[in-house]
Amino acid sequence: MALKKPFETLLTISEEINSTHEIAVLLDRIMDSAMHVLESERGFILLKKNQENAAYETVTARNLSQENIDSIKGHSSSVVTKVLESHEPLISVNAQEDDRFSGAQSIVIQKIHSVICTPLLFKNQLMGAIYMDRQMSKSQFTEEALQFLSAFSAQAAIAIQNARLFSDLQRENKKLRSQISISERFPEIIGKSEPMLRLFEMVQSVAASTATVLIDGESGTGKELIAKAIHVNSHQKDKPFVPIFCGSLAENLLESELFGHKKGAFTGAGENKAGLFEEADGGTVFLDEIGEISMNLQTKLLRVIQEGEIKRVGETKIRTVDVRILSATNRDLEKEVKEGRFREDLFYRLNVINLKMPPLRERPGDIILLAEYFLKRFALKNKKNFKGFSKQAIHYLQEHNWPGNVRELENTIERAVILSNNSQIDADVFQLRKTEPKMPIGKTLKDINKYAILQTIEMTGGNRTQASKILGVSRRWLQYQLKEWGMVDEH
Repeated sequence: MALKKPFETLLTISEEINSTHEIAVLLDRIMDSAMHVLESERGFILLKKNQENAAYETVTARNLSQENIDSIKGHSSSVVTKVLESHEPLISVNAQEDDRFSGAQSIVIQKIHSVICTPLLFKNQLMGAIYMDRQMSKSQFTEEALQFLSAFSAQAAIAIQNARLFSDLQRENKKLRSQISISERFPEIIGKSEPMLRLFEMVQSVAASTATVLIDGESGTGKELIAKAIHVNSHQKDKPFVPIFCGSLAENLLESELFGHKKGAFTGAGENKAGLFEEADGGTVFLDEIGEISMNLQTKLLRVIQEGEIKRVGETKIRTVDVRILSATNRDLEKEVKEGRFREDLFYRLNVINLKMPPLRERPGDIILLAEYFLKRFALKNKKNFKGFSKQAIHYLQEHNWPGNVRELENTIERAVILSNNSQIDADVFQLRKTEPKMPIGKTLKDINKYAILQTIEMTGGNRTQASKILGVSRRWLQYQLKEWGMVDEH
């Protein structure tokens, strides 16, 4: 069979297949084009599954069952096997009498008369093969047909590779668009690192539910921001979001804040007062540092979660509320449960959904992003203008361990903005923070204690709960000391 205008035909087909980027459509066009030009009766295309996997799979076929294809390519002496091993095209004008395939039963059983097969090569890397045959018909494939199919296969390999690259780009773009859209839903939270993107996805998933959520994480990681993001993206977004820091109040005051009180219930209760659960009815209550509450309050909180019921301090009347409870802790609550300091049933009620806030050291890609955000904010607040950070300053920020997490970074940048008078933030303004001040000698023990307490608070980025743990004292005692020195707690 002589081909009509083979080069013009090849050019036309090449233009058509190279304009196709959808891999499934492309493979069908390659198969149909080759069969049409060569007037073959049957055919299939094999492609390697991936670069790491040596196995080949049938990606498209014409007039052949998978059983017949397996028979054709399965034998060691088959046409396909020889082409894949040699990387060379192969033709058999009369396959029934061709000694090269004497062991291939498929040739006899399927009555294959003439066969042609070419490798799909891209930059000398084997991608697969195109196979076509004719059964017991008079016409045969020719050397001209082999030359055409070899040239066609080279163009087809390029088109397949381009389509794969295009598909990979589409997937990557889709992933990036998804990441951007997720980030845009939480504009108040700065972060584009993988740990934060995973967290955003979790927040997006749980926000629409009414399940309780426990947010675990070290101090200063931004647990309240995540709680707000859950509320803002929930069905309760138009209802109140009421946060309360459980570690800053004595038990009786915290109970009054949460549940309210009756007039005269205790000294100073001059009027009836609704608690935060009532104020948040229909919305969300965020209990920060939930691990700090007493066993008595744990029992009452469990009743709110289970029954939606509260009683104001000094009252016997039961009131009903509908609130979603989000909570956060930097403690290991499972350990607290084992040691008898936290109710197991309450823990499981709070921990229906668990979100873990990554510490800043686990999201190094966000450090400069956060630093630049804080720089703009504090520069505007202090009416200053900076070009940015010097290379040395960036190196310092990236190498520092940030035990105080985002809160420590925020305080560090604010301090740098206040102290710096240059056009950019240099590393030396951070080095001042690294210099350990000398312990006051010749001072009273009271002065030395005050010095140690204030230095520990500064070291923790202002986190007084963490400072109290380092000092080995209760937060209540620390609050008392600060109040005595005229440093009123703003939290």
